[in-house]
Amino acid sequence: MANNEKQHADSVVIIPMYNEKENAAAIIDAVMALPTAFDILVIDDNSPDGTASIVKGQQEKYPSRIHMIERKGKLGLGTAYITGFKWALDNGYEYICEMDADFSHNPTDLIKLRDACASGHSDMSIGSRYVTGVNVVNWPMGRVLMSYYASAYVRIVTGMPVRDTTAGFVCYRRRVLQALPLDSIRFKGYAFQIEMKFSAYKYGFKITEVPIIFVNRILGTSKMNTGIFGEAVFGVIRLKWDSMFKKYPDYGQK
Repeated sequence: MANNEKQHADSVVIIPMYNEKENAAAIIDAVMALPTAFDILVIDDNSPDGTASIVKGQQEKYPSRIHMIERKGKLGLGTAYITGFKWALDNGYEYICEMDADFSHNPTDLIKLRDACASGHSDMSIGSRYVTGVNVVNWPMGRVLMSYYASAYVRIVTGMPVRDTTAGFVCYRRRVLQALPLDSIRFKGYAFQIEMKFSAYKYGFKITEVPIIFVNRILGTSKMNTGIFGEAVFGVIRLKWDSMFKKYPDYGQK
């Protein structure tokens, strides 16, 4: 597909997958069924369970709508999204979303996130679990508390006016990803989500939180672990420290 061809939708959702054979076909079908058109880019990190083969079957079912980048191994969530962002920019998409493959993010909420950006009121919209309380279903209480207070901690340290700082359900306008120094994003795990929001905030982009209900996965295995939260807790201090010695461009009035 040539970079400037308009044969595709103006929106794409990037879905990293690793061992998601139970969810891969269903999540693609759900996105394809939305009344607003979203293309899909799957980033598969050489899943040994055959996820990539399932996605290839879906590519035949939805010609030109489903794309996949196969990597040689588990290289980290952050690098998967950076790879996807660059691909989406090269292929001319205006609204670039990210979401999980396991239905913890409801595909229908993609429309709300896109609309928040398309309205002109937001450059980056976040599917937020915490903007209207705690909207999490089927998580153990310990994990809910860890996530909620991790986000509160990040908000206090960074000064970002964002309640769900670790959210992985996000829509970006194209100009945000064009402006941010993607090759300089250092974190690879879930702290990547914090760094992207912090960078957008420091660049002066408008950020909106859209309330969603987050549902713990039913099928497949969670990739979450305490080390992920450790990276977030300690990484945010470094983010804040480094930011004190940087001058950021201001896109707030552009």
